[in-house]
Amino acid sequence: MTPIDFFLPELDDDQRWSTWPETAHTLDRGPQPFPAWVVQHDGAIDTELGILKTGKEADAFLLERGLSHELCTGAPGEVTLLVAKRYRDPDQVTFHRSSAYTEGRRTKDSREARAIAKGTAFGRKAAAGQWARTEFDALGRLWEAGIPVPYPVQIQGTELLMEFIGTDDERGPVAAPRLQETRPSAEEAERWARRLRDAVQEMVRMGLVHGDLSPYNVLIDTRLAEPDPVIIDVPQVIDLIANPHGREFLERDCRTLCTWLRAHGAPDSATDSDEWRRI
Repeated sequence: MTPIDFFLPELDDDQRWSTWPETAHTLDRGPQPFPAWVVQHDGAIDTELGILKTGKEADAFLLERGLSHELCTGAPGEVTLLVAKRYRDPDQVTFHRSSAYTEGRRTKDSREARAIAKGTAFGRKAAAGQWARTEFDALGRLWEAGIPVPYPVQIQGTELLMEFIGTDDERGPVAAPRLQETRPSAEEAERWARRLRDAVQEMVRMGLVHGDLSPYNVLIDTRLAEPDPVIIDVPQVIDLIANPHGREFLERDCRTLCTWLRAHGAPDSATDSDEWRRI
């Protein structure tokens, strides 16, 4: 045993050493400057706290990243909660409409493109990695543009780590509710409608469409004095110009959210789906 090994804590089965050092490449980490809460210490430990959600193409787990008790003083940036979204191979998912979402996308690696087309084991793994990379890159662009999305911390293979939207107090961590689970007042519904309309319009100005925007893919961030919406789940983000179905997906996104918000008290002036698509 070396002197260094003597001071290293023994990890439990639900722990691993932080994978932050393995994402040293700029493209594998979120936009800089990193938020103060991002734990960058090479000696941090990732502890898995449980599953948050099972999805069509990936599962989301709650992860605590922080220094060991011997090193941690409780200061900001020494411990944080993250969401680890782990993509499965395409032959294990039920994302049936993936071909419509991916029209217009380009694969830089021709070898990967051929393998994906042939459906080989390597191709399936590469496809899962592409979904993860697409979501990571999209979150970075949206976050930099000021659109309310979780901050993307890092990506490694088919695992994407991002900001946990929720609370953590003496009762433990509680994920933010989905829009579908809320019962807003008329004033809240109107404010959320205007916030989401601004987000959709900004995405359109960037040439992007969410593609699956619904009350299930919007969180309400209760950490704020006035809880506001946060858009999630963007692996299928669409190029509005290059994808021939871009306009159809945009119309569906706007119609779906406007219908829900109007039914929960938002006025017509804030839920005109035609206005949402106008920039």
